[in-house]
Amino acid sequence: MANNKLAIIGGSGLYDVEDFKNRELLDLDTPWGKPSDQILKTNYNSKEVYFLPRHGKGHFISPSNINFRANIDALKQLGVTDIVSVSAVGSLKEDLPPGKFVIIDQFIDRTFTRNKTFFDDEIVAHVSMAHPTSSGLMDACEEAIKKAEINYKKGGTYVVMEGPQFSTLAESNLYRSWSADVIGMTNMPEAKLAREAEIRYASVSMVTDYDCWHPDHENVDVQKVIKVLLDNASKAKNMIKNLIHVFENYIDVNDPTNNCLDVAIITAPEKRSQKTKDKLKTIAGRVLNK
Repeated sequence: MANNKLAIIGGSGLYDVEDFKNRELLDLDTPWGKPSDQILKTNYNSKEVYFLPRHGKGHFISPSNINFRANIDALKQLGVTDIVSVSAVGSLKEDLPPGKFVIIDQFIDRTFTRNKTFFDDEIVAHVSMAHPTSSGLMDACEEAIKKAEINYKKGGTYVVMEGPQFSTLAESNLYRSWSADVIGMTNMPEAKLAREAEIRYASVSMVTDYDCWHPDHENVDVQKVIKVLLDNASKAKNMIKNLIHVFENYIDVNDPTNNCLDVAIITAPEKRSQKTKDKLKTIAGRVLNK
């Protein structure tokens, strides 16, 4: 299966994969500005793979200030077809303790200050987000996690809050009443933008804490979180190496992501200026330049 390219977007605690010895750092520009950091291009076991630290190396970009559009556009420029997001999250359920991984299949987007679409000027598109993660890629993540012998749950709902503050107790209990599984600050609008770019997306959440709802863990403390983060990050690196081996076995040629823009763009062709088409050429050139 030629031309399938995997990118990993690393969240808190995951800023590099040191086992990637074959390294080239790419400095890309996009119509939306620069991505979070240089993108690491590597060749691992004869597979071309990309790695992008979402918060930048050294963790200097707050969740609300991540240039999600530039990150996705840059990866699309590189020919990436599949993104696996690896993120640190708080748990909203007793049976998801710190150290457990959750393969996410649904999101509740509670963010409110972020640019959430590439189609915000002149050309309007509505993509379906009913199933925001790709089932084949989720299966690949599951095999990679099993091989790394990590405790995990497949399927879960991730509440994406604005941050950077952690939840109030009332908020935490509200999200629990929705039967959500984990809470974090970064997978939206990332998943929406990946869909608009026709890039298959999967999300693996690494639990670091119990948010603040748990009576035995009333305060989320960054120092405690960092301790779990470091342990999780080493497990995540094993998962990523396994994933590189297996992800192409799970490519779904019928995945709705693959050609979702065919039925998404509503703007009449005569209303689409060349300037806007040029801006969207990486994301939507396949359909706009027909």
